Amino acid sequence: MLSRKANKDSHGQDSSYFEGWQEYEKNPYHPIQNPTGIIQMGLAENQLSFDLLEYWLRRNSNTMALLKKDGVSAFRELALFQDYHGLPALKDALVKFMTRMRGNKTKYTSDKLVLTAGATAANEILMFCLADPGHAFILPTPYYPGFDRDLKWRTGVEIVPMHCSSSNGFRITREALEEAYQLGQELNLNIKGVLVTNPSNPLGTTMTKTELIHLLDFAIDKNIHIVSDEIYSATVFDSSSPTTTPFISIMEVVKERNNNNLNNIRERVHMVYSLSKDLGVPGFRVGMIYSNNEMVVAAATKMSSFALVSSQTQFLLSNLLSDAKFTEKYMEENQRRLKRRKEMLVRGLRNAGIGCLRSNAGLFCWVDMRHLMRSDSFEAEKELWKRILCEVGLNISAGSSCHCSQPGWFRICFANISEDTLQLAMQRMKAFTNSIFSSANHIIYNM
Repeated sequence: MLSRKANKDSHGQDSSYFEGWQEYEKNPYHPIQNPTGIIQMGLAENQLSFDLLEYWLRRNSNTMALLKKDGVSAFRELALFQDYHGLPALKDALVKFMTRMRGNKTKYTSDKLVLTAGATAANEILMFCLADPGHAFILPTPYYPGFDRDLKWRTGVEIVPMHCSSSNGFRITREALEEAYQLGQELNLNIKGVLVTNPSNPLGTTMTKTELIHLLDFAIDKNIHIVSDEIYSATVFDSSSPTTTPFISIMEVVKERNNNNLNNIRERVHMVYSLSKDLGVPGFRVGMIYSNNEMVVAAATKMSSFALVSSQTQFLLSNLLSDAKFTEKYMEENQRRLKRRKEMLVRGLRNAGIGCLRSNAGLFCWVDMRHLMRSDSFEAEKELWKRILCEVGLNISAGSSCHCSQPGWFRICFANISEDTLQLAMQRMKAFTNSIFSSANHIIYNM
């Protein structure tokens, strides 16, 4: 009686990533009401700077509450129908905000921007624009588990994993790109492009210029598209030390390389952005597509009618983002807080005998627990993940849910919980690893 889509279990929610969320919802931690509950460390949400946003809202409460524009009520204008192109004021504020946050290295213009209800909708719309059912995109692993749902479920587009290794910090290489392309051909898939996240989710690292050049050269050689998901671009909290890489947008490299106009690559590079991570307002559902391809912008704008942002939300954010003095101070303070919180997590894990991949961005760390597993296998990884979820009471994301090719890596989020909760989580983890190390020593001692 139902459609094939409704009957088919292809949503992507059969991974441990979603299973952990379900277990958390049954038994969520609360410091008073449920102190032994599961602590949510699988949610990449930025709750560290709400006080700054609330301060701005209080200071501008009359304008926001009364929906005033230039001292005159804008209620009727906002309450009535708005076309799917979005409010010009928000689009103008967004491109100016992105230009400032990217150090004015690339100037963005509103005519190349399409508003969507979050980055989820933006990525899906791009798949609809760039590929047909059965076509494929290459994604470097590990990648965000939700892409299996966002990119594939309704579009029919396939994902070809490009396996990156811990031996070089999971960096993208030309060899890995070629191997993934060859795999796609062996599977009789038409490769339409490569999708990357920069900064990476789940690695928390920024792509080097060398990686971006490899990506562009590959796209030029294969005559395919590039989609760069840059929703964590303003969470980069360390870009000055010799061991870290500053954030470089794909659009910046395209601008440099486009002098030769090689194979029209400029029109085959598309960017996704949102305010969910950088500004910490995922509930507002504000995302966008940015493209130099006029046909993509036109088609995506039409498709955005199915994923609109409310006019009231657009009005509020256009005012907030237009306050350049506030947004610059907000970003500086938010990055400082993210760095401090990330360092707390790294110290806590180190105290528990656990190391992390060196990172400089995002709301999470990529954590190495290979030494805690009984064997080098994905079965052992899932066993360890279940113990941490059920015995330790921490919901973290197993590397296999991110399609990591090496078992034993996990993503742990740090910006969605309080400092006290993070400290408790690290106490639990230390007690757990102490028990593992003690058991191992006991076995060795008695052999």
